[in-house]
Amino acid sequence: MPKVVSRSAVSSSTDAQPTASSTAALRVYYCLCGEFILVIDKGLASSPRRQTDGATVVQCQDSNVGKARVFKLNATLKDAILVERQGGHEKQYRFHCPRCDLQIGYQSTPPPMKSGPYVYIVKGALSQIQGQVPPDAFADENLVRS
Repeated sequence: MPKVVSRSAVSSSTDAQPTASSTAALRVYYCLCGEFILVIDKGLASSPRRQTDGATVVQCQDSNVGKARVFKLNATLKDAILVERQGGHEKQYRFHCPRCDLQIGYQSTPPPMKSGPYVYIVKGALSQIQGQVPPDAFADENLVRS
């Protein structure tokens, strides 16, 4: 049998410019129970907040307001709930953690997920560090101490 010889060479350049895909950092978020929930191209801290409830606004579709975010949401969709708002009612299609059933977000349009212009992430529901409670998880709670 003939002898097989293989060679390989690795080439790199310190002068090469970074590509768009190499500079795009994805952010990963977890539920309070530790379950992976969200991966997104921009941090939630730098995203706008909704005035009604402080939820983080994630844009799903391009519009004159801005470009859509690239994201993957690992959640189960529950039945719609009617929420009373100032001046009327809002129908919410809620997303829950597939592991512990905690509500992590919602949208105002009927399923499928990401069918409307926005998805809202509930304030304090997600953390970037697995197993750690986010600092704003209990920010609006009024704890009574005796």
